[in-house]
Amino acid sequence: MRLRMMKGLILAIASMAPLGAMAGTYDLVIDEQIVNITGKDKKAMTINGQLPGPTLRFKEGEDVTINVTNRLDVDSSIHWHGLLLPYQMDGVPGISFDGIKPGETFSYQFPIKQSGTYWYHSHSGFQEQEGVFGSIVIEAEKREPFKVDREYVVMLSDWSDETGDQIFANLKAQSDYYNYSQQTVGDFFDDVKANGWSAALKDRLSWGSMRMMPTDIADVSGYTFLMNGKAPETNWTALFEKGERIRLRFINGSAMSYFDVRIPGLEMTVVQSDGNNVQPVTVDEFRIAVAETYDVIVRPREDKAFTIFAESVSRTGYARGTLAPREGMAAEVPELRDSLLLTMSDMSMASMGGMDHSSMAGMEGMDHSKMAGMADMKGMDHSKMAGMADMKGMDHSKMAGMADMKGMDHSKMAGMADMKGMDHSKMAGMAGMEAMDHSKMMMGSSSANSDYAPGSGLTPEAANGGKFLVYADLKAQTPFADYREPDREIELRLTGNMERYFWSINGIKYSDAEPVRLKMGERVRIKFVNDTMMMHPMHLHGMWMQLDKGNGRFSPLKHTVNVAPNTTLTVDVPVDALGEWAFHCHLMYHMAAGMFRKVIVEEAVVPAAAQ
Repeated sequence: MRLRMMKGLILAIASMAPLGAMAGTYDLVIDEQIVNITGKDKKAMTINGQLPGPTLRFKEGEDVTINVTNRLDVDSSIHWHGLLLPYQMDGVPGISFDGIKPGETFSYQFPIKQSGTYWYHSHSGFQEQEGVFGSIVIEAEKREPFKVDREYVVMLSDWSDETGDQIFANLKAQSDYYNYSQQTVGDFFDDVKANGWSAALKDRLSWGSMRMMPTDIADVSGYTFLMNGKAPETNWTALFEKGERIRLRFINGSAMSYFDVRIPGLEMTVVQSDGNNVQPVTVDEFRIAVAETYDVIVRPREDKAFTIFAESVSRTGYARGTLAPREGMAAEVPELRDSLLLTMSDMSMASMGGMDHSSMAGMEGMDHSKMAGMADMKGMDHSKMAGMADMKGMDHSKMAGMADMKGMDHSKMAGMADMKGMDHSKMAGMAGMEAMDHSKMMMGSSSANSDYAPGSGLTPEAANGGKFLVYADLKAQTPFADYREPDREIELRLTGNMERYFWSINGIKYSDAEPVRLKMGERVRIKFVNDTMMMHPMHLHGMWMQLDKGNGRFSPLKHTVNVAPNTTLTVDVPVDALGEWAFHCHLMYHMAAGMFRKVIVEEAVVPAAAQ
């Protein structure tokens, strides 16, 4: 028994891999080196020669100094994601400091006021995508409300052999550059067979008018997904002894990728979210947004290997590791599940016939030659289309769902040239579409305060019908001391234009926006309304957001919250940190394209009569 305990202790200590002793001073060097992750050499950015950077281990209550030396030929920075610190130490160039010049060293100095799992990353350019990120583990001053025998950091990330600058330039030039699963004419015919001509055409017209596709789940495909810097075939391994309680500290350090995480054969008990203790909830699977962290406890009771499986929400790949009693073991790796598709429910467009299109001008100028999946139909033999023989003789006046399309110039609709003789005046259900201004289409109002849009293709399903974590499951371990009604509410609409690759808040990109101003001591409710077709992980620097899911004083504190398509999510912010802070979508290219705000926290002015 004693030998087993000693062996377990040695393995646990080895798994922690600290940068150094838990003292107050740490040294980090940002540099470049050649790495080969996919079989192709690429110059990456590293921290202390590692990708990801080393795990920093602090103790709650200590004061730390972190000397960061920049050996790149461009400016750099480090942001301490989720840490509560003076704003001058937050590490955001242009807001909290000037950045770290090539060849210079910047000393970050701040007290450690919290415990839990966090991470750090560059806030300069696209350096985070290039490798400038790492994990933070903070030991609690008091005993935690759960026991574990050992622990491991599980850092998830996405890797590309292209540079961040190349990816962003490609997105700006052609927003669907990385959409490798675009719908085809064959898919359209499948829809016709399943739903009928009218419904299928209506659906394609809707997507075409928005310059979008149901496959627009992720902006960037082609990533290799990594677990602690290792590709799936490398098989990162964490060791355990049968019956032990293992703490896995999951961090999503990706630039753009969400993951659905499961360990087939093991239940996971979630005990922390974004570094804060939550009431334990046992799940089979959870979705982790970019920049979130979840701590889970697993207890393997069999002497066998288990696969830690982090499947990208776009279903284009996965990160994978192994939990095993011995080195060299592996378990079966699950197959990727079917690709997810967005639906009209995500767009608030499921019932277009009931929408007031009178204020949506501009569709008369649409170039339908860009309608996804409809090209080259004009040469097809429609007599072979199931259920559509002799279409030329059809009385289109009976086709419901498409009234008043007569103003459209169908001669420009690729693959549908022969429809221009149709009498569309009798096609009911799409009245006034010629006047649609899609820039005015506001979504997000129909599914307030839900985790997923009703009917959404993004709605998750746990493998084998198990329990999938949702935000409403997260309840703080202890009640919030100063819980009260908010003093005021701010609405932030998450907006964008996929075709132009323009992302913004309230329709205004960061370069044109005024800062959000808050007063010290107030409690502000922020209402996120997602008017886009994509998920957005919204991150507030320097302060907590209290997630509002009806749990009152037990609402959990988070630094990053995921706002799903066509949903409204509310958080309350106890404003307790003076200074200038960043507030942004943590999808790196969305942030770069304008979904970003500066938040200024000022001292509250006390009326003279009250002094």
